Amino acid sequence: MSKGSVLPQYIAGLSASFGAMCMGASIGWSSPVEKMITEETDYGFEISSGQFGWISALLTLGATIICIPVGFMIDWIGRRPTMLALIPPYMVGWVLMLFAKNVTMLYFGRFILGMCGGAFCVTAPMYCTEISTTALRGTIGSFFQLLIVSGVFYGYLVGAFVPLTTINILCSILPLIFAAVHIFMPESPVYLAMKGRNEDTAKALQWLRGKDADISEELKEILDEAQKQNDQPKVNVLAALRRPVTRKGLGISVLLQIFQQWTGINAILFYSTSIFEDVGSGLSGSNSTILIGVTQTTTTLVAVAIIDKAGRRILLLISGVFMAITTCLMGVYFQMSESDPDSVVGLGWLPIVSICIFIVFFSIGFGPVPWLVMAELFSEDIKSFGGSIAGTSNWLSAFMVTLLFPILKDSIGPGPTFWIFTAIAVLAFFYALFFVPETKGKTILEIQDMLAGGKVQKPEKNET
Repeated sequence: MSKGSVLPQYIAGLSASFGAMCMGASIGWSSPVEKMITEETDYGFEISSGQFGWISALLTLGATIICIPVGFMIDWIGRRPTMLALIPPYMVGWVLMLFAKNVTMLYFGRFILGMCGGAFCVTAPMYCTEISTTALRGTIGSFFQLLIVSGVFYGYLVGAFVPLTTINILCSILPLIFAAVHIFMPESPVYLAMKGRNEDTAKALQWLRGKDADISEELKEILDEAQKQNDQPKVNVLAALRRPVTRKGLGISVLLQIFQQWTGINAILFYSTSIFEDVGSGLSGSNSTILIGVTQTTTTLVAVAIIDKAGRRILLLISGVFMAITTCLMGVYFQMSESDPDSVVGLGWLPIVSICIFIVFFSIGFGPVPWLVMAELFSEDIKSFGGSIAGTSNWLSAFMVTLLFPILKDSIGPGPTFWIFTAIAVLAFFYALFFVPETKGKTILEIQDMLAGGKVQKPEKNET
């Protein structure tokens, strides 16, 4: 294939991943508004700390519930139409947040926002991998995590400087920006080919590769693979899940998503303001969370730049080691603080530095890689459902961690709570070491062959 332009792939990938920024803003919203709505009653009605816990957790519960239904939807109406169809309910969720008169309206608003964000978490990574060349798949597939953390940073930033109503307005415009841009993007060529829309497949692929690119060879590969899939006897989802290669891919995807959440990232993000204020660091809670947002966004940019060069597995291993070290240090600090408060005088910087280092190494490994690998490990006929199960496991884990973190912190203390995250990070390291395959530079068919036990040779050339 003659070289075309990579810019259209980047534009389409960033456009689809902007839906992740909408979800990230919803996640980032929780930390700066906690004090506004529980202590200062900016909504005009009382909200207890327990109710705020549910306001935070219902976002992840909504995401958990929607993942499997949206997996069927994206195969039925397509990737791009599914993402555009999420905008009206997204706006309903933010209207409920804007005009809430009681805590029930906040519950419903956050639940709806979570459903929409969870749907993006299944659809956008799949779209990004299907529009990309093999050489760019890791980079474009990592846009999803980059836009999530950018959204979290956006939520922190606006939350630090403007009142509650303005925060809600500024967050509510993000879905509208997504719709205004993504409506001009093409549908996934892989999806169009699976539906037998060969002319539309060619048009979409030409747009993505550039008007001067020779797409004949790649188009033939996509159409041949789609025809091969369509010629095979139709199997139901349960039959497809019985294939050893599918079960292996699903096990890897699900466990990576579980490890991503149970190492503690959402607990730290949701409660970062209160953590920093608890340690008496000298930084205000809002300034500390902005520091987290800058760190996370910058480091994820680095991950996007290196993920197709370094590989997925090595980044997971490095990530696991440093997440274990930093959560252990946080546990030591809080345990010392509870046992002898005088022993940590002057050490308020330790949990802040530990959290920032944790986020740095989370963002280069267990942040982006599970979402990317989720979209790489499945054959076309089970990709949507497999990705839905993996997404469900992620958000169910996030829901449980978000709900359990304050309970564990109060019952067994923050020190042992962070040590639980340490133990899980150690398990994540060894799982990546022994069970996660390297998918860098391999086509989806080569990855399937590798999962089935075949030996895959490194491709002689990379397409751009």
